[in-house]
Amino acid sequence: MLDRRRFLTATTGLAATLAFRGNLLAQLDKAPATLPDPAHFAKNDDAYWAELRKQFLIPADEIYLNNGTVGSSPAPVLRAIFDAYTTTERMDQQDPEDYPIWGYASWNEFRDPLAAFVGCHRDEIALLRNATEANSYIANGIDMKPGDEVLMTDQEHPGGEHPWNLKAKRYGIVVKRVTLPRPVKDSAQVLNLFNDAITPRTRVIFFSHITTFSGLVLPAKELSALARSKGILSAVDGAHVPGMMRLNVHDLGCDMYSASPHKWLQSPKGSGFLYVRDEVIDRLWNTIVTEGWDEPQLRAERFQRIGSSNVPALWGLRASIKLADDIGLDRIESRHRRLADYILDEMKKRGAESWTSPDPALRCAIVTVNVPPVPRMDLENWMWKTHRIRIRGGEPNKLRLSTPYYLQKKDIDRFLEKFDEYKREKKLA
Repeated sequence: MLDRRRFLTATTGLAATLAFRGNLLAQLDKAPATLPDPAHFAKNDDAYWAELRKQFLIPADEIYLNNGTVGSSPAPVLRAIFDAYTTTERMDQQDPEDYPIWGYASWNEFRDPLAAFVGCHRDEIALLRNATEANSYIANGIDMKPGDEVLMTDQEHPGGEHPWNLKAKRYGIVVKRVTLPRPVKDSAQVLNLFNDAITPRTRVIFFSHITTFSGLVLPAKELSALARSKGILSAVDGAHVPGMMRLNVHDLGCDMYSASPHKWLQSPKGSGFLYVRDEVIDRLWNTIVTEGWDEPQLRAERFQRIGSSNVPALWGLRASIKLADDIGLDRIESRHRRLADYILDEMKKRGAESWTSPDPALRCAIVTVNVPPVPRMDLENWMWKTHRIRIRGGEPNKLRLSTPYYLQKKDIDRFLEKFDEYKREKKLA
């Protein structure tokens, strides 16, 4: 029998759960059931994107300029996740040996659309949880001897850099870094820096397709070709690319590619992938091991066999791919570039030092500027707590501004207005 305290605790928890459920589902019910008619894009593209903004649960008074960290999953993705829970948790699968667990199956119904989306074959894709996990698989899985070198940039994310640092500390490999200019002028500058840093001990070139530090789009195809020409493996951290710009990993020619679609593809948090070129798969050891780890015929599938995990995230990933395809990747990429160019130009007018490349091919939807003497963290707190504007940057004065496709020009203008206001208020103008 429940005593009074336990009863109150139980009923309070139930009430909170029901309130949360009602609030969330109510918000989803308010989102349009269908996407705006593509025909409207030609008539008024701003109105088209404004209509798409209604698919996101981000409050209307909030301006979100930090997709570079994590995106917001829109209504079609959330509905897919809820549908998955409704379907899987009934435990009524046709096969009595079939259970809704991720990690012991091919999951081709999810790998097929993902492979088509990123330009590879199903058997070259493993469904993981994020780019950090995939990068760890790469660093742990490649045979290297003490003194062998991995070459990377000085702008890598910790989730890309530290798997190699661990390998260096444990096995004696050498991590070498190319220092990238701020900003990078053109692709030739990057290629020359890498080429000059390669030695007879270089075994792997690892680099971000788009760097998390500055949003620099590195010439991935050319760097992969450089590596291949010298018998070096190429591994690319593509955390920012899916959903931001068109991706075809076969065309890039890289050996391995990792990604976190929860950023620009707006997929569920905890959905990622590892691509391994078929000719290289047998050279990569498993990091997490369960049934099937030593079955070469499974190809990349063996890297996604991690034990039980979250299948509804895969439903959401598939829905995010469909959403991007329905809108159109070329349309999305063009929108990303136009918004980013606008905010970059406006910040430069305000005296900001651009760390974003002047070459349009080397930038997309992330703009990075240095704004001394504005203290980045104080500005970030002031923007969010006072004006509901979310930004991100780095110490002491770096701002990294992301421009997702649903952002409106008026949102950027509001950020710019508040940036000017902050400088006046703090007497930094």
